[in-house]
Amino acid sequence: MKALRPISWLYLATAFVFIFLPVVVLVVFSFQDGRLPVPPFKGGTLDWYAKVISDRDLIEAMFNSLVLAVMTSVIALALGFLAAHGLARVKLPGSAFLRLLLIAPMTVSYLIIALGLLQMFHQIGVRPSLVAAGIGHVVINLPLCFAICFAAMGDQQKSAERAARDLGAAEWQVLVQISAPMLAPALAAAFFLSVTFSWDEFIIAFLLTRFDVTLPVEIWSMLKSGISPATNAVGSLVFLISIAVVLLAEFFVLGRRR
Repeated sequence: MKALRPISWLYLATAFVFIFLPVVVLVVFSFQDGRLPVPPFKGGTLDWYAKVISDRDLIEAMFNSLVLAVMTSVIALALGFLAAHGLARVKLPGSAFLRLLLIAPMTVSYLIIALGLLQMFHQIGVRPSLVAAGIGHVVINLPLCFAICFAAMGDQQKSAERAARDLGAAEWQVLVQISAPMLAPALAAAFFLSVTFSWDEFIIAFLLTRFDVTLPVEIWSMLKSGISPATNAVGSLVFLISIAVVLLAEFFVLGRRR
């Protein structure tokens, strides 16, 4: 076993290099003092970050992505939690089929979901907008929130809920004061994962928005005119925000466990 330890460390190091090397290259060449983010590195500059921050359309798209990610994640979490609580606590005919139906969108391509929503919205007269994209993000994040919440519901929570009802608590009090606090780590994990997925999502946002676009769609528009260190700077900022969300989720979940 000791002879295999160096091989294990080598494999681990190779995996980390494979995962993070593209990110390192992206960040390094966002400081490129030149027109193209390609070797050789010509020296550091913050001009591209200044250009990104002063770009009104880009900042507006970033704000749209942030609002869309938070709002859709809240809605998906609320719906997923209520559905998981109902199916976990109440015996219904066809419960297994209902669970399968709720999780099914996780197995469908985002492109298929976006095309289906686009056709449906066209039939009912809903124009492409952030609201339409938000509905699409709820559709893809709801199964994730449901699966996480349903997996976290155990007999301990069930006993506490039964005791609260015996003491005269209303059903909404059981949900808000007993179920939700006991499932706080799972709820936080589902929420932050939904935020991350919505923040980076492109296909649904591209097909279901028109004038008020999200950040991935704005980055795609920038790439149509060619690559530059400015796109690297935008990618670095997106990566920084995604890492911040993940760290915040880890801090919240670990803090609740302690």
